[in-house]
Amino acid sequence: MTQNTRILLNSRPHGEPTAENFRFETTPLPTPGDGEVLLRTIYLSLDPYMRGRMNDAKSYAAPVELGAVMEGGTVAEVVESNDPSLAVGDIVLSHLGWQSYGVQPARHVRKLDPSRAPVSTAVGVLGMPGFTAYAGVLEIGKPQPGETVVVAAAAGPVGSAVGQIARIKGARAVGIAGGPDKVAYLRELGFDVAIDHRSPTFEDDLAAAVPDGIDVYFENVGGHVWDAVLPLLNTYARVPLCGVVAHYNDTEAPAGPDRSPYLLQSILTRSITLRGFIQSEFVKSHYRQFQTDAAGWIADGSLQYKEDIVEGLENAPEAFIGLLKGKTFGKALIKPREA
Repeated sequence: MTQNTRILLNSRPHGEPTAENFRFETTPLPTPGDGEVLLRTIYLSLDPYMRGRMNDAKSYAAPVELGAVMEGGTVAEVVESNDPSLAVGDIVLSHLGWQSYGVQPARHVRKLDPSRAPVSTAVGVLGMPGFTAYAGVLEIGKPQPGETVVVAAAAGPVGSAVGQIARIKGARAVGIAGGPDKVAYLRELGFDVAIDHRSPTFEDDLAAAVPDGIDVYFENVGGHVWDAVLPLLNTYARVPLCGVVAHYNDTEAPAGPDRSPYLLQSILTRSITLRGFIQSEFVKSHYRQFQTDAAGWIADGSLQYKEDIVEGLENAPEAFIGLLKGKTFGKALIKPREA
């Protein structure tokens, strides 16, 4: 190959992203300098956080600049190396973004062992999504044996790991997902209860599933799911706040009365801990133990995962738009056709 395909941020979305927000570009392959490697993307990870990077707004990370390659973690193969630590053919965890090839300093990538686990897991259950679940539920949620843990978007890569880790720690796991197929999958994973948030009886179903209330709620969604959960939180409940995907495309404040006084009163009177977090906060202190624990749980079958792989880099925009609408099932990955 002598050409690189890149997907750039063409314009900033107003509401839901559209195909027009992305632009395709073909360029010559970049040349690595001293200490650098040329990489070929094998898997591109699609994740909800990317929607926030499309906005020009203050956040925990800088936005993608207009005309720049879209943000994204990747698993890649070394095709040219100017660093003795990496050889041609090595597989690495990298951050190339939405492109088929890219150059990175060798010190910024991590060599993977394909014999240890499928390399795709480096951006899934053994990567950022899995670690997000591990850090959030164990360090903020701190589930105790017999407690009830509820997780939204439970069929996704973060939510499914949260529920399974809660079960490993002896807690009840209640998963909320959208549609009968995802609900059935949660039951296969061993969730104690699985609930469809699209059901007209969702609120009643959730209340029936938690007769003793909710001790830990892992929040990925917001919206009507959060509205149903909040009244059911127990005194001293813990709420790791990972994401609010139901609101990522909002362009104005929601209609209706301001409910923040009720939220604040609930937090106060029930001594609720609500803690937003970014997984990178815990990397130095917990990532090594996560790798050991998660690999062991995968090996003994107590931590399972599902992948939703789409062929062709050109399909990344459509797949990403679908992810934000809940159309993906498992960890969303793009596999460029040449990979």
